[in-house]
Amino acid sequence: MEYLPEVYKEFQRQFPEVANLHDELAIKCLNWGPLDAKAKRLVKLGISIGLNAEGAVRSHARRALEEGITADEVRHTVLLSFTTAGFPTMIASLKWINEVIEKHK
Repeated sequence: MEYLPEVYKEFQRQFPEVANLHDELAIKCLNWGPLDAKAKRLVKLGISIGLNAEGAVRSHARRALEEGITADEVRHTVLLSFTTAGFPTMIASLKWINEVIEKHK
């Protein structure tokens, strides 16, 4: 079973109809278009990094590794954020991702 954070499970309990619609929209967006699974995961990781969203960065990094994306590919995604999102965002994301990589080993 896929890991879901407690905060999302609580959202599902409080607003089941909205959560279901959210999940349905997420699946439709993910399945539309020509990107392969690896590109989709790295794009989602990059967006999470740009938003400085720690939970999402950790989640997408963990899922990337589980899907066979290498630690170097995940780190490269972080490095690409440097000149767009800035050093503080990049370095925080690198810390979070390195922790996920270490735990994944």
